[in-house]
Amino acid sequence: MNYKQKLIRFTSNRVWRTYTGGKILDQLEKKSSPEDTHFPEDWIGSTTQAVNPDRENIVEGISYASVGDDIVRFDELISLDPNYFLGEHHTKAFDLNPMLLVKFLDSSVRLHFQAHPTAEFAREHLNSNHGKAEGYYILDVRESTTNPYVYVGFQHPPSRSAFKAMIETQNISAMEKCFEKIPVKPGDCLYIPGGSPHAIGEGILMVEIMEPSDLAVRFEFTKAGYTMPEEARFMKRDLDFCMDVFDFTQLSVPEAIAKFYQQPKIEHHYSNASFQETLIDEKATDKFKVKKSTISGTIEKAEKGFYIGIIVTGECSIKIGNETTYLKKLDRFFCPAGVEMAVISSELGVEILECYPPSVQ
Repeated sequence: MNYKQKLIRFTSNRVWRTYTGGKILDQLEKKSSPEDTHFPEDWIGSTTQAVNPDRENIVEGISYASVGDDIVRFDELISLDPNYFLGEHHTKAFDLNPMLLVKFLDSSVRLHFQAHPTAEFAREHLNSNHGKAEGYYILDVRESTTNPYVYVGFQHPPSRSAFKAMIETQNISAMEKCFEKIPVKPGDCLYIPGGSPHAIGEGILMVEIMEPSDLAVRFEFTKAGYTMPEEARFMKRDLDFCMDVFDFTQLSVPEAIAKFYQQPKIEHHYSNASFQETLIDEKATDKFKVKKSTISGTIEKAEKGFYIGIIVTGECSIKIGNETTYLKKLDRFFCPAGVEMAVISSELGVEILECYPPSVQ
């Protein structure tokens, strides 16, 4: 298989979840009857296996890569030449783990109230090197959704004992009163650190960027007609264990916006009309980085490491070596660390979201 100096594409990789959505992803895949189901996510460039109740015998979540005429599991492709795909410094630090999980998420309902452990909590208590810090990039909002929002952080924090009682009795109305809606719109980028209680609102299409794990404390048990079994609620532990995951800090709506929203900063100009912005950088987290390139005309792009790219708006061609790949809105790809130079061209303009692993010192 000839994989050198090529852009890697991905096949559809839909993953079962406890909530519903995915109609827009169905449309993207040109399905004859798009609908919202329990497959609201598409995992991109993933070497992470999904953790789903009652589906332990199904391997899902790991991406398949398209390389010429070959289709191969992404983790198996990486193992063929780790230094080329991930970079020598990355593999020395993290072996074959890209240290990154990227998803399309298309919600038809508000997601479960949940929180994720920090990496420190996961190392100390869960025998894992990864928590689940998350980044959100809002792509679009359904026409039927008039006031898109997320819940994040407690605007009205309960006491630990009151919160525990809400969870035990599944008093959802009381839980909702702990939050106020934080408005979002296409183009917004947020960073959600581990420990932050949150829920994504209905009708939102986004890119999620996160640590490569599927650890979650879901303190709302039933959604879209499905009730999670007990072992799926508290990371196979119990509620008392999980109470230490939550950050009970009070955050007003303006404070939450200041804390979680990421303001773009121009990192450099490719040309007069083309530039790259940093969205999530080391000041927010050391777990991953997110940038966005806005390109008009033709530019040359050289990176020191690999990244996962998603076409946010517009279309373009990317030439690597003698091979040219044409990409349109919501196409996604992997650019290996070993690619020396990519020539990106767009007559009408293109925006490319770029998701990077943690920096290696």
